[in-house]
Amino acid sequence: MGAELVRGQNHPLSQVRLEIRISAGVPVLAGATLGDEYGTVHGRQWVAHPGAPSVPGVEAPRKPAAEHRLTVDLAALPEAVHRVAVFLALPTGTAGPPGFGAVPAPHTTVSGLDGTELACYTLTGLDTEKAVIALELYHRQGAWKVRAMGQGYASGLPALFADQGLRDADDLATVIQEAAARSLPDAAPVPPTDPGPQTASASVPAPPASPAHHAVSASRSTAASQPTTASQPTPGPESATASQSPVSGPPDPPRSHDRPGGPVDYTHPHRTRVVTSPPPAPAAADGQPARPVAGDAVGWSMEERLYNQVWGMFEDLARTTAAYRSALHFADSRLEKELDQALADPRARLGAAGDAAREAAHARRSELAGQARAAFERDLAQLIAEAEVVEPALPPACARWDSPVWHAYRVPDEPPMALRLGDLHLPDSAPLRIPLLVRLPLERGLWIDSGPSAADAHLRDSAELSHLAMSVAVALAARLLAVHPAGEFAVQVVDPAGTGTHALLPLTRSGVLAAPPATGAAGVSQTLERLTRRVDLVQMAARGGTAESLPADVDTAQQLLIVNDFPHGFDDRSVTRLRYLADEGPAVGVHLVLVADREEAAAYGPLLDPLWRSLLRLTPLPDDHLADPWVGHAWTYEPSPVPSADRIVHDVLTEVARARTKHW
Repeated sequence: MGAELVRGQNHPLSQVRLEIRISAGVPVLAGATLGDEYGTVHGRQWVAHPGAPSVPGVEAPRKPAAEHRLTVDLAALPEAVHRVAVFLALPTGTAGPPGFGAVPAPHTTVSGLDGTELACYTLTGLDTEKAVIALELYHRQGAWKVRAMGQGYASGLPALFADQGLRDADDLATVIQEAAARSLPDAAPVPPTDPGPQTASASVPAPPASPAHHAVSASRSTAASQPTTASQPTPGPESATASQSPVSGPPDPPRSHDRPGGPVDYTHPHRTRVVTSPPPAPAAADGQPARPVAGDAVGWSMEERLYNQVWGMFEDLARTTAAYRSALHFADSRLEKELDQALADPRARLGAAGDAAREAAHARRSELAGQARAAFERDLAQLIAEAEVVEPALPPACARWDSPVWHAYRVPDEPPMALRLGDLHLPDSAPLRIPLLVRLPLERGLWIDSGPSAADAHLRDSAELSHLAMSVAVALAARLLAVHPAGEFAVQVVDPAGTGTHALLPLTRSGVLAAPPATGAAGVSQTLERLTRRVDLVQMAARGGTAESLPADVDTAQQLLIVNDFPHGFDDRSVTRLRYLADEGPAVGVHLVLVADREEAAAYGPLLDPLWRSLLRLTPLPDDHLADPWVGHAWTYEPSPVPSADRIVHDVLTEVARARTKHW
């Protein structure tokens, strides 16, 4: 028996010619879409359905049925195809069930043409969905894998196709339903399909973070995020507390619904295990598993390929952790159910029979948990091996401060495409750190939270936390200065009370600041007024197409404003200007890093709520406040450490100051 998958789990495919069998219990439509590396379907010719069952590499059923068989030849797919999504849909031309929640849970099996079962998946937890992506076959690191999806759409095929990028999704859905209706006996005409608002089930994975929009935020299906071109924005992980994270729950345990004539079992009759250990990864010529390669992702340049690869690692870790947690939840639910059954009969509670039943239940739970852990550790080992080759290959903008790439630093001629804000990890996979990368230029400001968190509130005083937060802001400013060409990026600092003097020493000693840090209420007002004027003038010039007519005193370089100890030294007018810069500044090259404790600004009430929401919250100490866009795990963020005994930051900033002097 092959591996039995849970939602979000993937499994390697050892064969390229496959047969996918579907058992639904009621007549359903079955088909497949072919997607590129970003999951985008480029036209009807990439959709196999009852009206056009044959596309290169895929043969789909020709009419609705309770049992289906699709054949897939991965070697015959077009070169541009990296994903094959197998979908199911309820026919709309008959008085059938209102959604997949009203029918037995569909069961899918992936086998080789020789009959060897490779993987299977039962789609549980569906409700009002009229169409669902059951499985996805995807190409990664030179090998094909299958992923259990269970991604449902209450609006049916129009929403499913639109989510995959088809522009004529409504028309194609109508064509498919009409073709299905013609194949049914006494079929009634199919009414026009109303796409309606798209509603995905709670387990819908986010689209890939690609050459941009994935922390996330991320190849595998990426990042962060919506598939876009290199000029489009990339989302990072969603900022939220762990309680606010949109964490998808694990698959529901087997359940029955009371129906006339008896209960309906929503699980496949052959479902006996959550997960089994899969065969080893494809071996290299020497018999060892194939080694990962840095840059093994799509992209026009090595930098873009590495960026997409990191987002792919991010998504893979999110999904394999979700599969592991779901398997443990299922094992615990099964244990509880078996113990309840063992104790239901008072005559069997005591004695040898009761003890044996309890021991057997715990043994089955341990077996399931062990199988899940083995699969998780296999995936984790693969990701750790990939991280070990990717991390040393990252360019300076994405590398850790202790990376050797900084020792050969030279001021670049071109700006980078992404920036490292820190690292992310999950408690289940503590040894593995995923770089938190965001696209440049920054599309939203950053908030370094200097307030105490629940974990360290009793360990550090406010002055120490404020210093640590300011140090994180300085390290980010140093990285931004270092990765931009000379004269194309400038940093300004507002430090009303002068509490950040010590943390600012790397910037002030090297002479890379555009001006000395502004202090006092007057300094705050003057700096904000100057940057607000710059934003207004650049906006007007851009709208009028007269960028060359800007006044000579307007610095056209990108600006980073670091505000320390907010809201100290701010009056109402300065607060309004700061909000304006946070909203309008990024589009014209003015970016904000706010170092603040939100509690100290509580006097402003809801007035500042839009400001906090517009900024990406980071912390000076590890904190699990970020959520990925695929599963919604609470990820622990920690800033990139600066080696205390190393002069690397000082040497880099000295080189930046020297290059800027030559530029002027």
